[in-house]
Amino acid sequence: MILEICAGNFQSAMNAMLGGAHRIELCKDLHLDGITPEAELIRTVLDKIDIPVFVLIRPRPGNFVYSDHEFQEMLLQVDIAKEAGCAGIVSGVLTSESTIDAVRTAVLIARSAPLPFTFHRAFDEIIDWRDGIDTLESIGVSRVLTSGPSNRAISSLDQLIKLKNRAKDNLIIMPGGGVRPEEVRVFAKAGFTELHSSAVVASNSNKTPGAVSDLKRIKLFRDEIRGITP
Repeated sequence: MILEICAGNFQSAMNAMLGGAHRIELCKDLHLDGITPEAELIRTVLDKIDIPVFVLIRPRPGNFVYSDHEFQEMLLQVDIAKEAGCAGIVSGVLTSESTIDAVRTAVLIARSAPLPFTFHRAFDEIIDWRDGIDTLESIGVSRVLTSGPSNRAISSLDQLIKLKNRAKDNLIIMPGGGVRPEEVRVFAKAGFTELHSSAVVASNSNKTPGAVSDLKRIKLFRDEIRGITP
């Protein structure tokens, strides 16, 4: 199983590497649910961290319906992340009707190529998840980060399993949202191969500006994953 740590600052990224995470999603302002990090932070993390780093492309907090100007900014942010040497892109666009904006998301995927593209938790705001999964498959998304209808992924386990079954082997469903180390075995038993967590200590810590992913908590995730790995 792959553990992805959502790191909102350099120390969180360092803790992710030291704690045994397999991958980082780099962003800033976790208390705003994450936006694109500055180019300097991206370059610093990529220079010091030796596990794969995916970069979040989200120009502002709030909804995922973007103006033409905001979308052009997102494309430039993809270029900056790629030029810095990131291993993947995390992003996504919705329509005002709460559906996947397939056209703009496909443009982002093409701009990100050949890097893998994760569609983030904007997915949780769409009306029809079946149509959403089918759309994302058709435009080449690599994985979907989702908590399902609940803010905590474990509370949406049945729905997440339905998503995974719908996606089959065409894309990865990665549960994220309040995931705790003691839940690793539950997700593994259900057939999930990747998990996403900010690994903060308290359940509301990611709403605190400057919150840092906890090294001990990341190690607990690592130990649980090692315990289920043959």
